[in-house]
Amino acid sequence: MMRLPFACRLVLPATLLVAAPVLGQSPAPATTAATPTPRRITLADVDRIASVRDPQRSPDGQWVAYAVSTVDVAKDKSDTDIWMVKWDGSETVRLTSAGESESSARWSPDGKWISFLRQDEKKKSQVWTLSRLGGEAQKLTDIAGGVSDYVWAPDGRSLVLVSRDVDPTAGEDKPDKAPKPIEIETFKFKRDMVGYVDGKLRTHLYLFDVAAKTTTQLTSGAWDDSAPAISPDGRHVAFLSARSDAREKSSVREVYVVEAKAGATPRQVSTKVARHADPLAFSPDGSKLLYMEGGDPRYDAYEQFHIAVVPVAGGPAVNLTPTLDRPVGDAVWSRDGSRITFVVADDRERYVATVPAAGGAVTRVTRGQQVVSSLAESRADGNVALVVSTPTQADEIFALDGGTLRKLTTHNDWMARELTLGTLKPVEFTNKEGVRIGALLTLPPGTTTASKLPFVLHIHGGPNGQDNYGFMFDREWIAANGYAVLQVNYRGSHGRGQAFQSAIYGDWGNKEVADLLAGVDWAIKEGIADPNRLGIGGWSYGGILTNYTIASDPRFKGAVSGAGSSLQLTMYGTDQYIVQYETEMGQPWKNMERWMKVSYPFFKVEQIRTPTMFMAGEKDFNVPAIGSEQMYQALKSIGTPTRLVIYPGQFHGITRPSYRRHRLEQWVKWFDTYVKTGAGAPTTAGAAATSGRD
Repeated sequence: MMRLPFACRLVLPATLLVAAPVLGQSPAPATTAATPTPRRITLADVDRIASVRDPQRSPDGQWVAYAVSTVDVAKDKSDTDIWMVKWDGSETVRLTSAGESESSARWSPDGKWISFLRQDEKKKSQVWTLSRLGGEAQKLTDIAGGVSDYVWAPDGRSLVLVSRDVDPTAGEDKPDKAPKPIEIETFKFKRDMVGYVDGKLRTHLYLFDVAAKTTTQLTSGAWDDSAPAISPDGRHVAFLSARSDAREKSSVREVYVVEAKAGATPRQVSTKVARHADPLAFSPDGSKLLYMEGGDPRYDAYEQFHIAVVPVAGGPAVNLTPTLDRPVGDAVWSRDGSRITFVVADDRERYVATVPAAGGAVTRVTRGQQVVSSLAESRADGNVALVVSTPTQADEIFALDGGTLRKLTTHNDWMARELTLGTLKPVEFTNKEGVRIGALLTLPPGTTTASKLPFVLHIHGGPNGQDNYGFMFDREWIAANGYAVLQVNYRGSHGRGQAFQSAIYGDWGNKEVADLLAGVDWAIKEGIADPNRLGIGGWSYGGILTNYTIASDPRFKGAVSGAGSSLQLTMYGTDQYIVQYETEMGQPWKNMERWMKVSYPFFKVEQIRTPTMFMAGEKDFNVPAIGSEQMYQALKSIGTPTRLVIYPGQFHGITRPSYRRHRLEQWVKWFDTYVKTGAGAPTTAGAAATSGRD
């Protein structure tokens, strides 16, 4: 079941260490101080790490605007502000500090203004503008349905907005007035962080005139439109929408183009039945449109996008990466339209590559143990700004200048000065079927060789994701507390090709568990893991796999299952994955044996002797808390040590800073209690792993 990869990461924002500079000036130089003695990472550090993202180059190429999220511990909330850094790295300016979060910073076409999204007094997100020279931000739009996305027209006179329909029958909210009943008739009726989806209010595109402040609706109908892109001449708008007759029971999304005027009829330009995705981008001459194209819709939970280019006037689309058996994204045109630069998700890394726009060989540009994302090109020089992370460096903005990476921001440089991080090593091993599996091993700080350390198998979510070389607080925190941490990219993960990725289709808890246990066996054989001190844990699909694994193998002394489920039969109709369930598993009343098979941790619960803590967000519609509650209740019934933690008001990803700290703290406390001491479930000497699926 497709679970969102971000949930297993939780690379969290934190408070910056430098005071905000005066607008238009560089930060003051740091005062001379004694270099602190490097230390292990602590729980408080999670709130100091800044989340740096979304670079946007100015039209003249001289500046990069970007977002920085930090944590206010006293207020127990995160705040996102807009910053900009000069292309040569000589000057950094904080642009906003209003206490309200800003996002989606974009440059006006003339480069004089920076726009962004911020909530207004009605708690609706609107477009605001701010002079790059300073001053107060001004609210530009006042759209009743709010603005969730937008893009500037090339002449700067208008914007295309994405806004949600407004219920015409809704009156002013009053504290003593009962909320209206939610009346639903749609097949897909749940979405995490949104809630119940009744299908009545849809998301559409609007043309906003900057001078007149008037709005013209461009799209309408019983579907959602998103990801707008405007042609260089401003005449056409491309967007994504699911408009086929099978849209309710399919993940397919098509690419459309519509004239930027009232009453125009959208025209489909994508030519393959698939799930398409952003980015959408017109070529510099406006004749072609770039977009991401998926494969067989049945395998959308294990999607591996390719780059497609289609003539805007109509005609067949061309797949530019047909032989690249890896997911791609973040694609941008070169300034002359001859090449496309993009990101490739490879085995434990993400790198930049290019391909001729007319088709041809893919050329790799960046190398090393790192993760890159969020490409932003400037037509002024053709170079790219991007985000880079490594095992020891949290996200920062870099310039890809003439093919060479150059660091631009320093928000997280304190980590290198103050922290001694774990020793991360890429490892490989072979499972019992002879399949090579990749993984990452992190040893406690200062440890270069390990001998029978307490051990935690940390499982990523998705499953269509992977553990990679990007900085990850979770593994560093666990390793800093004395554990060897192994992260296995089991079958179902991306980075090793489509066949590897879709190998678990309709067969959950089988091949993944075999790969995870092969990693444990390898770590024991190498003398790294103490076989009497084994722990396991994960979030989202990582929590689901934790349940599968402890039901299949009795060796683990302690487990933490976050946002997981086991009785998969009861997930039908209670979470947001109904399309995948019916496509991959079939309707339960017609395929009961298959559904019971993938629900084996619940029905084999008496085999579970591993003390397990379950965690969930109260409002999670991705993997609802019922999945954790059922397993907690079952273990409580049979007497296996267990605990349940529910985070009030939280969705699939835990976002409240104090709850994130609590989650991390409780993981280590649980492992310290049951794993490090070896006091968890008794293990019969020489006992072999048993499959709960038998």
